[in-house]
Amino acid sequence: MNSQWQSGEDDVAAVARLREAYQQITRELAKVIVGQTSVIEELLIALFARGHCLLVGVPGLAKTLMIRSLADAVALRFNRIQFTPDLMPSDITGTEVIQEDKVSGQREFRFLQGPVFANIVLADEINRTPPKTQAALLEAMQEHQVTVGGRRHPLPDPFFVLATQNPIEQEGTYPLPEAQLDRFMFHVRVDYPSEADELEIIRRTTADMETRITPTLNAEQIVHLSQIIRRVPIAEHIARFALALARASRPGQPAAPRYVNDYVAWGAGPRAGQYLVLGAKVRAVLHGRDFVSHEDIRGVASPVLRHRVKTNFRADADGINADELVRRLLEDVRDSPG
Repeated sequence: MNSQWQSGEDDVAAVARLREAYQQITRELAKVIVGQTSVIEELLIALFARGHCLLVGVPGLAKTLMIRSLADAVALRFNRIQFTPDLMPSDITGTEVIQEDKVSGQREFRFLQGPVFANIVLADEINRTPPKTQAALLEAMQEHQVTVGGRRHPLPDPFFVLATQNPIEQEGTYPLPEAQLDRFMFHVRVDYPSEADELEIIRRTTADMETRITPTLNAEQIVHLSQIIRRVPIAEHIARFALALARASRPGQPAAPRYVNDYVAWGAGPRAGQYLVLGAKVRAVLHGRDFVSHEDIRGVASPVLRHRVKTNFRADADGINADELVRRLLEDVRDSPG
């Protein structure tokens, strides 16, 4: 791990080191993950922005391996929770048990931490557990703490929830409510690999080879870099472009295009604009710039908006999904030149 990191270094040096760390992390992940470059970039943007991610893709696309490898590359404590219909909230957050002091004979409650007490928590197949258990993650994701027996227990810093969903098997599942979806910074789509990538996957997974990932960053460095990211400047007209995208997605508003009024039940809330700007700042730095451009906003628009734009029955009948609506918004929405 790079020993040259200094918590007191200036912002310019820190931004340069973040770019360097990004390139090193992607090289480490490439040892075990074939392709999926856009998915990895979106995961790292969310990581440095201190946001949570929802990964959606069919089985067998290495979503779990990708998250585990990311945790290894950044030297963070990792826990995996397999969500099932019988999972209880205490199975996630932890519980209080009575213990007896062998010396005094007195009994007292002791809190046993659940698997949510980690830096990176993989919530595998999060839609397979009932809403009561899903809701146990809400306080953790938003407040970075859990409350058990009236006492608050802070979670490790940094703290990320990376959840997965299977889009093709809906029997026996519980769709995430909009309030919980909104707490995910990104909705990341994991698609099938290309033919060349799939052939390489077959070669690697059927050979006798062992790969080790070298840690690049630790928890303290990630916290420090996330603070630097927020100081990256953004011009007002670029921020207004992010705002215009979010507001144009809301039906019944003056800025909403006709297709939004026709196909959208409700649009993105205020968090969308916040995450568009924050994600764009990280993307700019990862691409070697110390300022935010329109292209950075466009680059994070789909993962930020696709789970915040709720389509109606007419959209379903006409084969229009959220990604298509975001694509149209990116073509139609313009900002003031500023």
